[in-house]
Amino acid sequence: MAFTPISRRTSRAARFLGVAAASTAIVLGASSNALACNIKEFSAEAKCDGEKGVITVTDVDKSGVEATVSVYLQNNGADAKKVGEQKVKGSKAGTTITFEEDWAPNAEYRVHVEALPYIKGEDIKPNLTTPATACKTEDTPTPTPTPTPTPSDSASTPAEETPTPTPSASEGTTAPATAESNAPSPAAGDSNLAETGANSNTGLIAGIAIALVALGGGAVFFGLRRRGAGSR
Repeated sequence: MAFTPISRRTSRAARFLGVAAASTAIVLGASSNALACNIKEFSAEAKCDGEKGVITVTDVDKSGVEATVSVYLQNNGADAKKVGEQKVKGSKAGTTITFEEDWAPNAEYRVHVEALPYIKGEDIKPNLTTPATACKTEDTPTPTPTPTPTPSDSASTPAEETPTPTPSASEGTTAPATAESNAPSPAAGDSNLAETGANSNTGLIAGIAIALVALGGGAVFFGLRRRGAGSR
Protein backbone atom coordinates (compact mmCIF):
# COMPACT_ATOMS: atom_id res chain seq x y z
CA MET A 1 0.00 0.00 0.00
CA ALA A 2 1.56 3.23 -1.08
CA PHE A 3 1.85 6.09 1.50
CA THR A 4 0.31 9.33 0.39
CA PRO A 5 2.10 12.32 1.83
CA ILE A 6 -0.06 14.94 3.62
CA SER A 7 -0.07 18.22 1.93
CA ARG A 8 0.94 21.37 3.67
CA ARG A 9 -2.60 22.72 3.48
CA THR A 10 -4.04 19.63 5.15
CA SER A 11 -1.46 19.81 7.88
CA ARG A 12 -2.36 23.39 8.64
CA ALA A 13 -6.05 22.53 8.84
CA ALA A 14 -5.41 19.66 11.25
CA ARG A 15 -3.23 21.84 13.40
CA PHE A 16 -5.95 24.49 13.52
CA LEU A 17 -8.57 21.92 14.56
CA GLY A 18 -6.35 20.63 17.34
CA VAL A 19 -5.80 24.10 18.75
CA ALA A 20 -9.53 24.82 18.58
CA ALA A 21 -10.36 21.56 20.39
CA ALA A 22 -7.85 22.31 23.12
CA SER A 23 -9.18 25.81 23.54
CA THR A 24 -12.72 24.47 23.75
CA ALA A 25 -11.69 21.98 26.41
CA ILE A 26 -10.03 24.69 28.44
CA VAL A 27 -13.08 26.92 28.19
CA LEU A 28 -15.42 24.09 29.16
CA GLY A 29 -13.19 23.17 32.10
CA ALA A 30 -13.13 26.74 33.29
CA SER A 31 -16.88 27.00 32.95
CA SER A 32 -17.33 23.75 34.87
CA ASN A 33 -15.11 25.01 37.67
CA ALA A 34 -17.03 28.28 37.74
CA LEU A 35 -20.34 26.43 38.18
CA ALA A 36 -18.94 24.02 40.79
CA CYS A 37 -19.88 24.28 44.47
CA ASN A 38 -17.65 26.67 46.42
CA ILE A 39 -17.30 27.43 50.15
CA LYS A 40 -17.75 31.11 49.39
CA GLU A 41 -21.33 30.36 48.35
CA PHE A 42 -22.25 29.51 51.97
CA SER A 43 -23.04 32.02 54.71
CA ALA A 44 -24.20 31.70 58.33
CA GLU A 45 -26.13 34.03 60.63
CA ALA A 46 -27.46 34.00 64.22
CA LYS A 47 -31.06 35.23 64.48
CA CYS A 48 -34.05 35.26 66.80
CA ASP A 49 -37.25 33.38 66.09
CA GLY A 50 -39.51 35.07 68.59
CA GLU A 51 -37.87 34.46 71.96
CA LYS A 52 -35.80 31.49 70.67
CA GLY A 53 -32.38 31.67 69.09
CA VAL A 54 -31.60 30.04 65.72
CA ILE A 55 -28.60 29.73 63.39
CA THR A 56 -29.29 29.86 59.66
CA VAL A 57 -27.00 28.72 56.82
CA THR A 58 -27.71 29.85 53.25
CA ASP A 59 -26.38 28.09 50.11
CA VAL A 60 -26.39 30.07 46.83
CA ASP A 61 -24.71 27.34 44.75
CA LYS A 62 -26.38 27.49 41.30
CA SER A 63 -25.32 23.97 40.39
CA GLY A 64 -27.44 22.51 43.18
CA VAL A 65 -24.76 20.17 44.48
CA GLU A 66 -25.90 18.51 47.71
CA ALA A 67 -23.84 19.66 50.67
CA THR A 68 -23.69 18.58 54.31
CA VAL A 69 -23.57 21.41 56.85
CA SER A 70 -22.53 20.90 60.50
CA VAL A 71 -22.58 23.53 63.25
CA TYR A 72 -20.38 23.39 66.36
CA LEU A 73 -20.29 25.60 69.46
CA GLN A 74 -16.75 26.79 70.20
CA ASN A 75 -15.05 27.15 73.56
CA ASN A 76 -11.47 28.44 73.71
CA GLY A 77 -10.89 27.47 70.08
CA ALA A 78 -12.23 23.91 70.43
CA ASP A 79 -15.56 22.25 69.71
CA ALA A 80 -17.67 22.31 72.89
CA LYS A 81 -20.71 20.60 71.38
CA LYS A 82 -22.28 19.73 68.03
CA VAL A 83 -25.45 21.74 67.49
CA GLY A 84 -26.65 19.69 64.53
CA GLU A 85 -26.11 18.51 60.96
CA GLN A 86 -28.29 19.02 57.85
CA LYS A 87 -28.12 18.56 54.08
CA VAL A 88 -28.83 21.34 51.62
CA LYS A 89 -29.00 21.88 47.86
CA GLY A 90 -28.19 25.39 46.77
CA SER A 91 -30.05 27.53 44.26
CA LYS A 92 -29.62 30.85 42.46
CA ALA A 93 -32.06 32.52 44.87
CA GLY A 94 -30.40 30.79 47.82
CA THR A 95 -31.51 27.86 49.99
CA THR A 96 -31.57 28.38 53.76
CA ILE A 97 -31.52 25.75 56.49
CA THR A 98 -32.16 26.51 60.18
CA PHE A 99 -30.58 25.10 63.33
CA GLU A 100 -32.45 25.68 66.60
CA GLU A 101 -29.94 26.90 69.15
CA ASP A 102 -30.60 28.99 72.25
CA TRP A 103 -27.34 30.85 71.77
CA ALA A 104 -25.80 33.13 74.34
CA PRO A 105 -24.64 36.67 73.51
CA ASN A 106 -21.17 36.92 71.92
CA ALA A 107 -20.91 33.13 71.52
CA GLU A 108 -18.75 31.62 68.75
CA TYR A 109 -19.83 28.84 66.34
CA ARG A 110 -17.92 26.92 63.66
CA VAL A 111 -19.88 26.06 60.48
CA HIS A 112 -18.43 23.12 58.54
CA VAL A 113 -19.41 22.33 54.90
CA GLU A 114 -18.74 19.23 52.82
CA ALA A 115 -19.90 18.91 49.16
CA LEU A 116 -17.95 16.23 47.36
CA PRO A 117 -16.09 16.29 45.06
CA TYR A 118 -15.87 20.08 45.18
CA ILE A 119 -15.70 20.88 48.87
CA LYS A 120 -13.85 18.22 50.83
CA GLY A 121 -14.62 19.64 54.25
CA GLU A 122 -14.12 23.36 54.83
CA ASP A 123 -15.29 25.90 57.40
CA ILE A 124 -17.07 29.14 56.68
CA LYS A 125 -14.58 31.86 57.53
CA PRO A 126 -14.59 33.63 59.88
CA ASN A 127 -16.44 31.73 62.59
CA LEU A 128 -19.95 32.92 63.41
CA THR A 129 -20.25 35.26 66.42
CA THR A 130 -23.70 35.80 67.90
CA PRO A 131 -25.12 39.28 68.70
CA ALA A 132 -24.42 40.98 72.02
CA THR A 133 -28.11 40.87 73.01
CA ALA A 134 -29.95 37.65 73.76
CA CYS A 135 -33.31 36.87 72.20
CA LYS A 136 -35.13 36.63 75.54
CA THR A 137 -34.36 39.11 78.28
CA GLU A 138 -34.94 38.40 81.95
CA ASP A 139 -38.39 39.42 83.08
CA THR A 140 -38.20 42.40 85.44
CA PRO A 141 -40.86 42.14 88.14
CA THR A 142 -43.26 45.05 87.99
CA PRO A 143 -43.74 46.65 91.41
CA THR A 144 -47.32 46.44 92.62
CA PRO A 145 -48.69 49.89 93.44
CA THR A 146 -49.76 50.34 97.04
CA PRO A 147 -53.49 51.12 97.17
CA THR A 148 -54.34 54.49 98.69
CA PRO A 149 -56.52 54.02 101.76
CA THR A 150 -59.99 55.43 101.29
CA PRO A 151 -61.58 56.86 104.46
CA SER A 152 -64.64 54.85 105.38
CA ASP A 153 -68.03 56.32 106.15
CA SER A 154 -67.63 55.59 109.84
CA ALA A 155 -64.32 57.46 109.95
CA SER A 156 -65.58 60.48 108.02
CA THR A 157 -68.92 60.79 109.85
CA PRO A 158 -68.62 60.96 113.64
CA ALA A 159 -70.93 58.58 115.43
CA GLU A 160 -73.77 60.13 117.37
CA GLU A 161 -73.16 60.11 121.09
CA THR A 162 -75.68 58.10 123.06
CA PRO A 163 -76.64 59.96 126.28
CA THR A 164 -75.74 58.09 129.42
CA PRO A 165 -78.88 57.56 131.55
CA THR A 166 -78.74 59.45 134.87
CA PRO A 167 -79.82 57.30 137.80
CA SER A 168 -82.89 58.59 139.68
CA ALA A 169 -82.85 59.48 143.37
CA SER A 170 -84.59 56.29 144.33
CA GLU A 171 -82.24 54.25 142.28
CA GLY A 172 -79.20 56.02 143.73
CA THR A 173 -80.28 55.48 147.38
CA THR A 174 -81.40 51.94 146.93
CA ALA A 175 -78.79 49.58 148.21
CA PRO A 176 -78.06 46.58 146.06
CA ALA A 177 -79.66 43.38 147.14
CA THR A 178 -77.41 41.30 149.31
CA ALA A 179 -76.85 37.85 148.07
CA GLU A 180 -78.30 35.21 150.28
CA SER A 181 -75.75 33.25 152.25
CA ASN A 182 -76.02 29.97 154.10
CA ALA A 183 -73.80 31.35 156.93
CA PRO A 184 -75.65 32.19 160.24
CA SER A 185 -76.45 35.85 160.79
CA PRO A 186 -74.39 37.47 163.56
CA ALA A 187 -76.14 38.63 166.77
CA ALA A 188 -77.12 42.28 167.15
CA GLY A 189 -74.43 43.02 169.67
CA ASP A 190 -71.81 41.33 167.63
CA SER A 191 -72.97 43.23 164.61
CA ASN A 192 -72.67 46.62 166.38
CA LEU A 193 -69.31 45.74 167.75
CA ALA A 194 -68.14 44.67 164.35
CA GLU A 195 -69.46 47.88 162.78
CA THR A 196 -67.83 50.16 165.39
CA GLY A 197 -64.64 48.25 165.31
CA ALA A 198 -64.94 47.19 169.03
CA ASN A 199 -63.11 44.17 170.32
CA SER A 200 -62.98 42.15 173.58
CA ASN A 201 -61.79 45.26 175.62
CA THR A 202 -65.19 46.91 175.37
CA GLY A 203 -66.56 45.21 178.55
CA LEU A 204 -63.54 46.27 180.60
CA ILE A 205 -63.92 49.87 179.55
CA ALA A 206 -67.63 49.82 180.36
CA GLY A 207 -66.91 48.43 183.85
CA ILE A 208 -64.37 51.14 184.58
CA ALA A 209 -66.85 53.78 183.42
CA ILE A 210 -69.58 52.43 185.76
CA ALA A 211 -67.14 52.38 188.67
CA LEU A 212 -66.19 55.97 188.06
CA VAL A 213 -69.84 56.98 187.89
CA ALA A 214 -70.49 55.16 191.20
CA LEU A 215 -67.53 56.87 192.86
CA GLY A 216 -68.75 60.20 191.61
CA GLY A 217 -72.24 59.55 192.95
CA GLY A 218 -70.85 58.48 196.33
CA ALA A 219 -68.75 61.60 196.55
CA VAL A 220 -71.81 63.77 195.83
CA PHE A 221 -73.84 61.88 198.45
CA PHE A 222 -71.22 62.33 201.20
CA GLY A 223 -70.82 65.95 200.30
CA LEU A 224 -74.53 66.60 200.71
CA ARG A 225 -74.60 64.87 204.12
CA ARG A 226 -71.72 66.94 205.46
CA ARG A 227 -73.42 70.11 204.29
CA GLY A 228 -76.61 69.05 206.01
CA ALA A 229 -74.81 68.31 209.22
CA GLY A 230 -73.09 71.65 209.26
CA SER A 231 -76.34 73.53 208.82
CA ARG A 232 -77.85 71.99 212.00
